Amino acid sequence: MALRAGLLGLGVMGSNHARVLANLEGVEFVGVFDPAPATPDQVFDRPVFHTLDELLNLNIDYAVVAAPTIYHLEMGKTLAGAGIHALIEKPVASTSADAAILLDLFTSKGLVGGVGHIERYNPALQAARARIEAGQLGEIYQIATRRQGPFPGRIADVGVIKDLATHDIDLTAWVAQQDYVSVNARTTLRSGRPHEDMVVAVGTLSGGTITSHVVNWLTPFKERVTIITGEKGVLVADTLTADLTFYENGRIQVAWDPGEFRGVSEGDSTRYALDRKEPLLAEHEAFRDAVISGNSNGVVTLEDGKRIVEIAELLLSDGKNHFVFA
Repeated sequence: MALRAGLLGLGVMGSNHARVLANLEGVEFVGVFDPAPATPDQVFDRPVFHTLDELLNLNIDYAVVAAPTIYHLEMGKTLAGAGIHALIEKPVASTSADAAILLDLFTSKGLVGGVGHIERYNPALQAARARIEAGQLGEIYQIATRRQGPFPGRIADVGVIKDLATHDIDLTAWVAQQDYVSVNARTTLRSGRPHEDMVVAVGTLSGGTITSHVVNWLTPFKERVTIITGEKGVLVADTLTADLTFYENGRIQVAWDPGEFRGVSEGDSTRYALDRKEPLLAEHEAFRDAVISGNSNGVVTLEDGKRIVEIAELLLSDGKNHFVFA
């Protein structure tokens, strides 16, 4: 029997979730809740309701929460109270305290709770993690990410750290299979809003790997790059195109040197052919399977989501309170 799924929120991300749900094998997409008066009456031939109770009356098994972050706690409480599993868009909540409440609620009721950190499902990063596990890079020295692009008018309730940098926090720890043990940040506000719109962050992971993250939404081009440097070479993942390239540390001695700096040594580079499944579809398939099995393997858990918000709060605090030379 197919799982019955509902969607909360029909904005830009919600519309993408609706598209995937409408075609997801083993799932019956039954409807959407969105209180905005301008929403259509139907989406993908499913009804759009203006009260949450109307959607819950359809006896859904799980819901995807794609509403603004400030509503995640309230909606999560309602869903948990009704015994409904939930995949909640990132960040999981506005604060780590709210995230802890959601974690406790879903855990106490034995419900599957997931967080929409979609980068874990990007083919380039999944392939990078597998190659790291296989020892292709040896010891991981550094992970650097760049996530830059134009200003998103649709985001109004959080700054760039919680909206974008949370992706980099999660993917970095996940790819390296290490936890963050320290973070520092510098932030700035340039768009006239009360939230930061640029951040440069650095961190240290539990295995000694150092990290750096350049994140903003004031760049006129879009960039999503992760550079993983290890003792045997470098993996470069472009998550916009789902490309992964390996630059190997060379072993051949160069007899003629024109005098320019060559780094460690020159080596071969390989651009891998990957199975490019849409990350959002992969995320939905993983959550569907978790609901069916009751096992959260393969899902970004509410515990994961809470930790990511905790780290984001540390970055926000440090970005506002750094030492200034006299």
